[in-house]
Amino acid sequence: MAEADLIKLYSGRILELAADIPRTGALDAPQARVTRRSPLCGSNITVDVCVADGRITDFAQDVRACALGQAAASVLGANVIGRTRPEIAQARDALAAMLTEDGPAPAAPFDALEVLIPARSFQNRHKSILLALEATAEAMAQAERAACAYAAATRSISTRAPTAKPVTPMQVRAGSWSAEK
Repeated sequence: MAEADLIKLYSGRILELAADIPRTGALDAPQARVTRRSPLCGSNITVDVCVADGRITDFAQDVRACALGQAAASVLGANVIGRTRPEIAQARDALAAMLTEDGPAPAAPFDALEVLIPARSFQNRHKSILLALEATAEAMAQAERAACAYAAATRSISTRAPTAKPVTPMQVRAGSWSAEK
């Protein structure tokens, strides 16, 4: 790896994105929380999501990654609100193809991920770059499963005696509720 390649990889734009990551921290009451880690470099990203009607309504991320992973998380954080799980999955898949198959950059609103094209030849960085989108797609799937379980639980409760106590989404996710109670 030549020094010029490293300089090109860590461009000023990547460093700007890495220094200004939107929506950092954690949500007080996320519907789902997912942590993903790249064992090769140790990058770690935790995302929290709230979803309504299939769209992300709130989002937070705790990013402990290299500048490339931070840049990808920055682009995600700036564009994630209002997105659906298929849109997140499409962006993730397009980013993976951009890195591994010389595909085009993801479509708008995630087209700023094109800044990571120089990372194509650095396979050891690909996992870190994909972490934020992978964690977000997984968190959305978890939130949707929890919403389905909650809906099933509330339907079951409505058929029970009127004195039944309400079930919260946290009880459903934690598995501390069953229809037999």
